[in-house]
Order: sequence, then structure tokens, then C-alpha cells
Amino acid sequence: MKSLVPSPYGQWEPVIGLEVHAQLHTLTKAFCGCETSFGAPPNTHVCPVCLGLPGALPVLNAEAVALAVSAGLALGCKVHETSVFARKHYFYPDSPKGYQLTQFDRPIATGGGLEVDVGEGARRIGLTRIHMEEDAGKNVHGVGGFSLVDLNRAGTPLIEIVSEPELRSPAEARDYLEKLHELVMFIGVNDGNLEQGSFRCDANVSVRKSGEPFGVRVELKNINSFRFVEDAIDGEIRRQVRMLERGERVRLQTRGYNAEKRESYLLRDKEAEDEYRYFSDPDLPPLVLDAAFIAERAARLPELPVAKRARFQAEFGLSEGALRVLTSHPRIAEFFEQAALVSGRGVRVANIIQTEVLRDTVTAGLEATFPVSPNQVAELVDLVESGAISGKQAKVLYPDLIGKEVSPRALVETLGLKVLDDAETLQNLALEIVRANPRQAEQYRSGKTGILGFFVGQLMKVTGGSADPKLASDLFEQELRK
Repeated sequence: MKSLVPSPYGQWEPVIGLEVHAQLHTLTKAFCGCETSFGAPPNTHVCPVCLGLPGALPVLNAEAVALAVSAGLALGCKVHETSVFARKHYFYPDSPKGYQLTQFDRPIATGGGLEVDVGEGARRIGLTRIHMEEDAGKNVHGVGGFSLVDLNRAGTPLIEIVSEPELRSPAEARDYLEKLHELVMFIGVNDGNLEQGSFRCDANVSVRKSGEPFGVRVELKNINSFRFVEDAIDGEIRRQVRMLERGERVRLQTRGYNAEKRESYLLRDKEAEDEYRYFSDPDLPPLVLDAAFIAERAARLPELPVAKRARFQAEFGLSEGALRVLTSHPRIAEFFEQAALVSGRGVRVANIIQTEVLRDTVTAGLEATFPVSPNQVAELVDLVESGAISGKQAKVLYPDLIGKEVSPRALVETLGLKVLDDAETLQNLALEIVRANPRQAEQYRSGKTGILGFFVGQLMKVTGGSADPKLASDLFEQELRK
């Protein structure tokens, strides 16, 4: 595939594939009833099943299956009616069973894709597969000179979303990851929490000269930041290019990434697939889904982010920047749409949300807490548009709405706010301002009409923002023509 992005790596072309681990947004683990909540004391959300004790039998979480199907459908995959869980064997302290339950040769979904666009034209990146699996626990190093293990995460349900090796630059990889993160949040499959590790990725990176076969790939493990993904991939590409140009051989490895040093480091030589000794789990029968269940999940899919942005642009005429901000989180998009539908003035609502509301908005996973309500925002916009208060007065009024159920209209009456629209009073003030600023008046008269905003701003200062801006502008135009 020819790269659509100019390469900064000379004759070398990067080949990048991402394996994204997205924690499914369930209350309990994949194969037992233990909680998946974050931050509990170590080893308190465990039971014989997720500890791998003899005789404990796994039972598949039905909600995890439903969410995995939704993800596959939203990404345009083929969701298979039959899939199989396998045991992936490896020894590591955070895996108490000595194997991981995952899907190998018969995953729940295959195919599909996601569009990336980094300014050189949009193109679709294909997906290899989506498979379900369980997470490992967490090793905590350096505690009193010991390494400890917290198994609260062990058994947490994940999907792994594997792309084809079709990404050709670190910027494309970042764009792909951001769009995938956005999508799984909007469909309610994943809470998007990068800091807690519920959305993270491994990057497979190799380089080649254009037209040659793929080079030896190196896996960068467990990166949970969009910027770090871009930086880590760029650093790894440059490391491999330096090695090859010195005549050295790139080894098949798994590497970590040190964000402070902006460099990768060796974790281990990478295992081949046959070293994991996969075989079907004897305690879990094949997962069989009927067509009706898959169709029901498809019918329940919400509007996807790309479609939502297109609709917001068509219905409300929002700018590209506003669209990106207002669809950055599913609850923010809901808040905007509710306020815009009540007000009927989408652009004005978008401006207030971006400049005022989001400053005090707190998001936590799929939830968000807003300082005011959509109805309060809509009413505030209506007060400005009707001329009852000025835009400056709206900014003064807004802090008094935070955390209160009071109506903006009632608050205007209580505070005695109103627009100063007495023409004679404003004309006299305008005359004084023009006389006090002869240089600016001469600039306007010589053709620099954009300076009219300066005069209106001076009047707003004098009147405490209460002057009718349209009337003020008209009066200054009349006075400056004299």
C-alpha cells in the first residue's frame, strides 16, 4: 500500500498495526461475579474462579458478550454466530491460572474497519479481528524491596481490536486510536478511561523500503496515551532505521516505552504463537449466538460519532472546531443537543457551552457532571437573542446560575439587569467617546471601519455591558460619519 502521508524517514516506509485492549463496561468480571470497579484495596475483588483455584469453573458474562457484539457491529465487522474460547499459556505472576482465557482461531468478529484522516485524504484502515478475553492482574514493584501482585483486575472482560498493518505514520496511528476511543465510548462499550488502563494499546512496528516485504516487527506494549502512542511509534521507527542503516538486524521483541526519556526499552524477546500452546478451553462450550440476538444488538446501536457530527453540522451549522469539542464525550454531545433543541439557536448555544459550561464540567468515564442545566443555557441564549440582556450581561449572570436550579429570566429580574436601549442616553455617551478618541475616529473616517468595535467596546465599559450592542453600533456609525 502506498503511503498517503509524506515520510520523514527517507527511503524507509513504516508499517504499523495496533492491538487495542478495551475493557468492557460491565459491573462484574468475564467469568465470575467479582466486581470490576477501580480503586478497591488490593486482592479484595477476587474469588476461586479468577484466582484459578482447583475445581472452580468459569461462567461467561452475558453482558460482556452483548457489548462485544455491539463493538463488532459498530466497526462494520462480521459477527460470527459461533466463536470459541481458548487457553493461552504463559507463566507470569499476575496470571494465577498459568493461562489466559481468550479467543484464538475462532474469534467473535472479523473484518470491518475505521477511517483515518490526517490531512492527506481520508482512508479506511482494515480490521483483522475482534476477540474477547480476560485481563491479567497487576504487578506492583518496589514495595519495601518486594514485588507484589494485585489480582483485582484478573478476569476483567476485554475485547482486543486488531488492525491490519495498514497504518503508515505515527500521526495516522494516533488518529486511528482517537477515533476508536471515541466510538467505543459513544456506543457504551468502554468508559474510555486512559489513566485507569481501561483503554490501552500495543503497537506493532516495522520498517521497509517501499515495495519490499514487511520487515521484522517489534511490539510496543501497553501504551495508554494518544500522544505517547505517536511519540513511541516515531521513536521506534527511528531506532529500527538506525539499526538497518548500520547493517544490524532488527529482532522480534516486545518493548516498553519510557515517556520521560522518550525511548523504548527491551522487555523480552517475543514469543511465537505456537509457544503459547493454545487449545480450546474444556470448561467453556462454544459461544453460540443466534441471528435474532445479533440483529437486536444492531437495532440498539446509538448514533455513531461520525454521523452525529454530520447531523450537528447540517442541523445547527457548527464549525469544525465546535463539532470536535461538542462530540468529545457522549454526555457533552447530549447536553448540547438538548439545549440547542430547546433554544433553536445551535451556534449561540455551542458558544456558551464551549466558553462557559465546559470550564466547570467534570467527566468521569461515561458520565459527566455539568454546572448548569441544558434548559438554563437555552434560556440564557434566548434572553440575549431577544435583547432582554446583552452578551456581556450574560457572562456576568452565568456564575450565579452554577449549581442552582434558578431560572435565568427570574435571576435577571431579581438582579434588576436590563439592556440600556435609551437612544438619547447612548447617543450622548457615544459623542463623548468619539471626542475622547480623535485618532481612532480619524482612522475610521479614513476607511478603517473595523475599528468600530473599539468604540462599541468603550461604550460597553462605560455602561457596565448593559448597552444594546446593535443600537450602539448604529449610533457610532452615525456619529463617525459627521
